[in-house]
Amino acid sequence: MVQVGMIRSWIESWAEVENLSMLPTILLLLAGLVLIIKGGDWFVDSAAWIAEVSGIPKLIVGATVVSFATTLPELLVSSFATAEGNISTSIGNAVGSVTANIGLIMAIGLIFMSGKVKRKDYLVKSVLMLLGGALLFLLTMSGKLRVVPSLILVLVFAVFMFDNVKRAVTEHKLEKARNAEERHVISGKKEVIVNVLKFVGGVAGIVIGADLLSDNGVALASQLGVPERIVAVTVIAIGTSLPELVTMITAIVKKQHELSFGNIIGANVIDIALILPVCAAISKGGVLVADNMSSILIDIPLMLVCGTVALVPMLITGKFHRWQGFTLLGIYLAYILLMCFGVIAV
Repeated sequence: MVQVGMIRSWIESWAEVENLSMLPTILLLLAGLVLIIKGGDWFVDSAAWIAEVSGIPKLIVGATVVSFATTLPELLVSSFATAEGNISTSIGNAVGSVTANIGLIMAIGLIFMSGKVKRKDYLVKSVLMLLGGALLFLLTMSGKLRVVPSLILVLVFAVFMFDNVKRAVTEHKLEKARNAEERHVISGKKEVIVNVLKFVGGVAGIVIGADLLSDNGVALASQLGVPERIVAVTVIAIGTSLPELVTMITAIVKKQHELSFGNIIGANVIDIALILPVCAAISKGGVLVADNMSSILIDIPLMLVCGTVALVPMLITGKFHRWQGFTLLGIYLAYILLMCFGVIAV
């Protein structure tokens, strides 16, 4: 348990102006966040350009490369953390990112963009997300997520990607029937060089940023005396979810809820069904979660509660409600505050 006295000691440590030993760690952590955000932006832009010049439908690129790209930070942070033996960070980031996506980012979107939706557009993704969360909870109850059982989660990911591509192909055929799509013509060598550099720089930015975020998140927790799990499910999880937040803000401005909500649900499916199985493979014998029981007993169930509040009413009524957004935001803020002040065991 985190006691109030410990909270006070954290604040006092920050108040010591002479002690600047944490400054390099904080700056490197912020640098990691910047690299992830900008790297993701470049990566998506260059992927869209590749689709245009190659004639591959943008919808298919969006359904595969772009969907995967938005969750690449979470995947790399958890992978690096697992390789370095920081299991609390790998689990906390994977599960915490899903909770942040729903309880914070999607909640904000629901408050500003409630309304009717086409249930069929969300049905498969919603079911896969809730199914993946339930399977993750069951598979970790033994205290260890083993490689072979985790392949069930990978199957959920495969079904998700298959559905994405199938829907994209169908929509592309309908679009071509209405208006033939012309292939983008390259204007010159400069355009090629710029986009190749964007692609390479984007990948490098995400990889380096994820490494910085993972290493310095753990270091910051150690220097502050904060449990690693708290940093993982707050600073790191929210940090790696920034691409989804940027997408949500853009969607609110442009009033395109289908794009933003669909992106968040899809990203959550990948977070749940791919990241921890990859971590289990990296750790060879599987991810040992017995020392992180709060993740099993609190974080994963809370993730499922948030998912249920966000998706089940929509699937029943065919619309997103503003009350869902306020409820989710209340749950998420209460979770963070209770955890930070020691009411929730860590």
